[in-house]
Amino acid sequence: MISETEKQTDYKHRIHRVFRFIDQHISANLSLETVSKEAYFSPYHFHRVFKYITGETLNTYINRHRIEKSALALIHTNDSITEISLSCGFSSNSSFTRAFKKFYGASPTVFRKEHPNKFSKIRQLESKNGQDYPTYENYICIIDHLKKWIHMNAKIEIRKTNTITAAAINHVGVNGIEKAFEKLVKWGNAKGVLGQPETKMGRVFYDSFKVTSPDKVRMSVFLTSNEPIENTTDIDSLSLEKGTYIVGRFEIAPSEFEKSWTGLFIWMDENGYKKANAQPFEIYHNDFRTHPENKFIVDLYIPIEA
Repeated sequence: MISETEKQTDYKHRIHRVFRFIDQHISANLSLETVSKEAYFSPYHFHRVFKYITGETLNTYINRHRIEKSALALIHTNDSITEISLSCGFSSNSSFTRAFKKFYGASPTVFRKEHPNKFSKIRQLESKNGQDYPTYENYICIIDHLKKWIHMNAKIEIRKTNTITAAAINHVGVNGIEKAFEKLVKWGNAKGVLGQPETKMGRVFYDSFKVTSPDKVRMSVFLTSNEPIENTTDIDSLSLEKGTYIVGRFEIAPSEFEKSWTGLFIWMDENGYKKANAQPFEIYHNDFRTHPENKFIVDLYIPIEA
């Protein structure tokens, strides 16, 4: 007989499969019937399970994800409002503008115009999502600081990678992420793969902290593997797409990840590269607890168009 814990784990696997399906079909008609088939649930049962696990209805999640994806496109690209609205699944500019303004408190045009620091941390807003934008003077100061930071602390190269296979644990939100790492380490030790030189630990991000609330950012912690991974109650198989990446090597404290990521995105922009659709990720080369200054030696990967 399946235990309640095993049942919940199976449900979470199915929901994360749904997350990937929505990511890949964000411009399509994502009806309850269509998405529930991906999770092998009836529409009625899926609706209840999805809300129980995510805290959101399916429609709320899809609409939020579309709006956040469009916000990233406004930040990272020069695509027109029409192109962005259609690529993110909105039927018209007017419906896109209404939804966007309700979520961010500003129209897409104003958001793009009044967000000169394209790579700054978006603050919590007083309104629904409550964002505030930096002044132009603060923007210049932030950018100058991050340029210096990258120059002093990063070794950057453009690298072509093959597909990376990994064992992963999926997680939503920043709270409790250390438990996901601990569980993955325990699994890796039990399988005898953690101590092997070719095995690396890392983390991939499916959402951006620029536009998604920290408690809703989806991520996976992973261990690279030369062998195919079979899904279990705790572990999912993961494939990181082959492609061209900006790779920044850093030796940083835990508190310095945010500015390292932000600075690397600024470097990308200033050197004329455009982010590709794949997800950014981190790969760690040490256990920071054994470092004399408790620092990570880490590579940050940003996918770019070749």
